[in-house]
Amino acid sequence: MIEKTDLNYEKVVLIGIVTREQDEDKLNEYLDELEFLTYTAGGEVLKRFTQKMEKPDPKTFMGSGKILEVKAFIDEHDVGTAIFDDELSPAQQKNIEKVLNVKILDRTNLILDIFAQRAQTSYARKQVELAQYQYLLPRLAGMWTHLERQRGGIGMRGPGETEIETDRRIVRDKISLLKKKIETIDKQMEVQRGNRGQLVRVALVGYTNVGKSTLMNLISKSEVFAENKLFATLDTTVRKVVIRNLPFLLTDTVGFIRKLPTQLIESFKSTLDEVREADLLLHIVDISHPNFEEHIASVNQTLADIKSANKPTIMVFNKIDAYTAEKIEEDDLITEKSKEHYSLEEWQQTWMNKLGDNVIFISALNKENIEDFKRKVYETVRQIHVTRFPYNNLLYPEYDTYGEEE
Repeated sequence: MIEKTDLNYEKVVLIGIVTREQDEDKLNEYLDELEFLTYTAGGEVLKRFTQKMEKPDPKTFMGSGKILEVKAFIDEHDVGTAIFDDELSPAQQKNIEKVLNVKILDRTNLILDIFAQRAQTSYARKQVELAQYQYLLPRLAGMWTHLERQRGGIGMRGPGETEIETDRRIVRDKISLLKKKIETIDKQMEVQRGNRGQLVRVALVGYTNVGKSTLMNLISKSEVFAENKLFATLDTTVRKVVIRNLPFLLTDTVGFIRKLPTQLIESFKSTLDEVREADLLLHIVDISHPNFEEHIASVNQTLADIKSANKPTIMVFNKIDAYTAEKIEEDDLITEKSKEHYSLEEWQQTWMNKLGDNVIFISALNKENIEDFKRKVYETVRQIHVTRFPYNNLLYPEYDTYGEEE
């Protein structure tokens, strides 16, 4: 359960459905993540509402009886926001709002709002603003009366507050202008990437909140913002890192997530370009998360979508300090261990064994196995470098020939 220490959290209810494609266990996983997203955005979840359906109702997403049940709870507990786990159509959003009479958000809108909070640089803010306008464009008809009544808070950051009076033409002009500005900056960043010389490029990739920024701070001795919230880091950070005497460029990228809005994938093209142009990927995984295998699959799918799935990759299983395996009680009738009961050593004998040497288990927070991690990165970067520049082979001997690092 997420602890709340801020009295200003918005009261929120979460809504999702069980379908043929999404069973109850899967829905609960998504709702757990949606609750963490809500907490990150500044909300407190009072209750979850779920319903079994063949498919979402085209008018109100859920059945009419369940919607009235949600309304009764909202009225009784003075809830101001209802968040749906799946993306709502403009018609669904408008119809649901008429019934519930509160602010209606979906997962996409919620993620966009978090990005609006987290964007620090002018470039990142333009990227988020573009994604927000693209999301709002088909929803203009019902959004403005909604926004006039519900000002501020989750989902209301960015263009919603100041562009209530706009129409589709103005929004399209905004989108066109933002695309041109972003394209200009993209070209500048492409030139910057080209000016980085002959250094090997390494990119940190992974699901959101797996410890990428903590690891970045540890090995680059820089101060990248890190926090136990989703999307703590939004702006791309590039640092020159030296292990022993071998220099390379290390990039910390925005975290991936399931059901990532397509608007954001398009808007954050330059961030993904850092991944596309990397020589080596460090795929960071939170081994302590119960759904870490799904997180890996989600990241791999995104990498495939941006044509970066076949790059040299080291799997870095982080947060081993927080990993705990469930115990089998003596009177338990279980005859075979399930994944929940695996120790870290047993996990290493599963499909992870097929990864060969391209896997390491660490704790960036407690600095466990960091020397082994540095050795693995050094040797991999060294191999890429000497393959590219054979005459530099003598400059960078094998890691162990240096002796112990100071």
